[in-house]
Amino acid sequence: MNVSVSAAETLRSALGELLDGLPPRQAAAAVERLIAAYRGSTPTDAPILRDRADVAAYAAYRMPATFEAVCSALEAFADAVPQWTPGSHTDVGGGTGAATWAVSTVWDGSRPVTVLDWAEPALALGREIAAANPALGDVRWRRARIGSALALDPTDLVTVSYVLNELAAPDRAALVDAAAGAAQAVVIVEPGTPDGYARMIEARDRLIAAGFHIAAPCPHSAGCPIVPGTDWCHFSARVSRSSLHRQVKGGSLPYEDEKFSYVAAARFPVSPAPSRVVRRPQIRKGQVLLDLCETEERLTRTTVTKKHGELYRAARDADWGDTWPPVS
Repeated sequence: MNVSVSAAETLRSALGELLDGLPPRQAAAAVERLIAAYRGSTPTDAPILRDRADVAAYAAYRMPATFEAVCSALEAFADAVPQWTPGSHTDVGGGTGAATWAVSTVWDGSRPVTVLDWAEPALALGREIAAANPALGDVRWRRARIGSALALDPTDLVTVSYVLNELAAPDRAALVDAAAGAAQAVVIVEPGTPDGYARMIEARDRLIAAGFHIAAPCPHSAGCPIVPGTDWCHFSARVSRSSLHRQVKGGSLPYEDEKFSYVAAARFPVSPAPSRVVRRPQIRKGQVLLDLCETEERLTRTTVTKKHGELYRAARDADWGDTWPPVS
């Protein structure tokens, strides 16, 4: 899945400027502390991002990965609704606005956007970063408690990225219901872990119950064919690693892979993929093995060999998360 290089580079440049004057050791220490906090229990009335230094360090570390994951989910959604463009967007729990950058990358033009978050320092920094992107000139950055009391104004698109993991089960359900009640389309992204997948499936079920059609990644709106506890559906987005990434995580590779689970759904008709590649393709001599989720509500492995001609060449180019067969 292709992401606008210019948008990704503009974002990285804007984030790099945030760290000017912040000692690298202090930035790395802030990130390590914040990662530990996010992996624990996060009450919605106690923002983890306390001040500008916290937000700058964490945004520089996490925002590129969130941006790439949300872009991947939105691109798959856009493929399923090729005639649709959101006229307005609400990003729930958006923090510094990674999803707003992703939406402006996938769909050209500007639109009214509202970013809701409980952490005022994150909103302030998001506003500052957005100044580097002309498409984000009409964004409201509004403080709001993300939970069962959240009320959303009508909008075309609601994004909820890396938020459900911070909420208790009743608040998660209320948030998904609020999104479904306000939007024509909802895209939810969670970490690509068994727990993240479980939260995503809960959200998927609630969206279907609210009358939504699943556009991606699933080829259908029926039950997920994965037997609970045996596996989980997730995908991968490649992220260029900044110097801060290398300081915190070590290693020498110029990139890392962000694993994520997602669901994209709409109230209007959608054209989901006929099947989707749900594992990294295995390329062997003269053949490619593809693990697919299919319209018939099943997981299958198909083998594409040289005798399949053009299809074989397409299989060699196929990537994890792609539509299969490729759209000509």
